[in-house]
Amino acid sequence: MAHDLVCWKCGAALSQLSLPLLRRDECPSCRAELHVCRMCVDYDPHVAKQCREPTAEEVTNKSGANFCDFFKPRPNAYVAKDTSAAEKARSDLERLFGGKA
Repeated sequence: MAHDLVCWKCGAALSQLSLPLLRRDECPSCRAELHVCRMCVDYDPHVAKQCREPTAEEVTNKSGANFCDFFKPRPNAYVAKDTSAAEKARSDLERLFGGKA
């Protein structure tokens, strides 16, 4: 069964893994656990408990494997970190102090 899932942590393709993902499945690239809240379609950092499924039990570690029965992997789970603020700060320091910061 072909799918277009990617790792929530590093963005590596997970097409070689079969579905459904098992609780202990890991990303072959970065070894991150995959049956995690951050990889689920119901994960939403802007709602209570960061989960849109109202009957799901709260999971405190959103990046660790869990036993949630509502888990459904989402294809767009990887979000690249925005490093623009850090790069701007580094550039400002270099300009202020001259040379590399």
